[in-house]
Amino acid sequence: MKIQDIPTDKLFADTPDLESRLAAQEQGEMRLWLRLLSCATLIENEIRSRLRREFKTTLPRFELMAQLHECPEGMRMTELSRRMLVTNGNITGITDQLEKEGMLERHRQAHDRRSSVLRLTPQGKKQYQIMAAAYREWLSAFFAPLSAPNKEGLLDSLGELKLLAHIQTHNNA
Repeated sequence: MKIQDIPTDKLFADTPDLESRLAAQEQGEMRLWLRLLSCATLIENEIRSRLRREFKTTLPRFELMAQLHECPEGMRMTELSRRMLVTNGNITGITDQLEKEGMLERHRQAHDRRSSVLRLTPQGKKQYQIMAAAYREWLSAFFAPLSAPNKEGLLDSLGELKLLAHIQTHNNA
């Protein structure tokens, strides 16, 4: 018997119609998005709490210091805001606080007096390294219960999702 010989009412008897299948797919995607968001939010909130409790600092301050740590020659505020996905105004406020505390310094550019390159001070580097070690321990505790293959699969899937999201957002710009 060929598929063409099967009456369509029998062929699709146990198959939901297209509208139902699309609705189920949309629910699955919504469920996936909400699960991803809730996991990220739970972990981020705990990290924020621990940074505040143990180091009297905030996640944005830590992230700014991390960016500068990765770029020892320094970075302009515009580049920092682009990497951190925030406005220059957000960077300015954090920078002012960290500069007052001696964690970073501004180096004015000879060719452009309006522009500064930001760098961690020796004190800022030391403080960042202490916080980063604790941060890595906290993340390790979150992900340790997952098996190595699950971690690798999750990393691959999220990498693919990030690439697709990047493409999507640039195509819609």
